[in-house]
Amino acid sequence: MKKPLSSRHPGIYRCSVFLRRLRRRLKWYFGREHYALKSGEKTLPGTVINHQSLLMRKLEGTDQTLQRNKIDSLRKACKSMNGVLIRPGETFSFWKLVGHPAESRGFPPGLQLSFGKLVSVSGGGLCQLSNLLHWMILHTPLTVTERHRHDLDPFPDYRRTVPFGSGATVFYNYLDFMFRNDTENVFQLRTWLDDTYLQGEIRVERELLFCRTIREKNHRFVRIREEVYRENELWRIITDSETSEEISEELLLINQMKVQYDTSAIPGIEVIELNSDS
Repeated sequence: MKKPLSSRHPGIYRCSVFLRRLRRRLKWYFGREHYALKSGEKTLPGTVINHQSLLMRKLEGTDQTLQRNKIDSLRKACKSMNGVLIRPGETFSFWKLVGHPAESRGFPPGLQLSFGKLVSVSGGGLCQLSNLLHWMILHTPLTVTERHRHDLDPFPDYRRTVPFGSGATVFYNYLDFMFRNDTENVFQLRTWLDDTYLQGEIRVERELLFCRTIREKNHRFVRIREEVYRENELWRIITDSETSEEISEELLLINQMKVQYDTSAIPGIEVIELNSDS
C-alpha cells in the first residue's frame, strides 16, 4: 500500500496529526452529539451479548514485553468505560472515554499496526478493545456512526473466534469508534480483563424483541496478478427472540484485504487463481 505524503515527511505528518486532533476536539466541544459519559450504579438486568478475546497472541518476531504492556493499557481503557450507560439519543465515543493514551497517563508502549508494519507506540494494542466492541455492537440495534478498518490482512489466524474483517481500528483521536442509541431502550457496556481474556458484554434495561447474529458468507483467498487477497461478506440475521423465526438478513460488510503472509505455508488455505477482470 502506498503511503500518503504526510507519513513520509515527519514534519508534515506531525502537522497533519495536530490538525486532525484539533478538528476532533472542536467537534467534541461544539458539535451536537450527546455523549455517553456516566456509568450506572447498578448493572442493567438483561444481557444482549458477551464476548471474550485472547490477550496474548502468537506474533512471530515480536517483543513479548510489548504484548504485556498492551494488557496494562487495555486494563486502564476498560476501567474508563466499564458500566457506561448509553441512553436514548446518546453517542458512545471510544476516545471521549479513554482519553489520550500517553505514557504519562499510564499507557506504556505497545504494538500497533501502521501501514502494514508493527510499530511500538504508547497505548499500542487498544485496537483489541475496539475490535471487541464493534463485534458486540453488531449484535444490537445500536447504530455504528464511525468505524475504521485496516486494508491489510497482516497475520494468519490464531485461535480466531470471530469472522475475518469484523474489527474496528482506532488511533487517537481522529480515528474513533462511535455508535449511537437510536432506540428507546437503555444499554450498558461492561469491559474487564481476567488472566487470559479481554472480556466484554452489552446489557439492556428491557429485553429485546429480536435477536441479531452475524453470518459469514463467501470467505475465500484469491490471487489477482501476483497478489493474494482475502475476501468475505458479513450478514446480520434478525430472528424473533421468542419463536427463533428468521425475520430478515442484512448485508453489513464486504471485505477484500491484501494478505501479507505466506499462505502456502499454512495448511488448509486454498488460493483461487483469478484474472484481473474477475
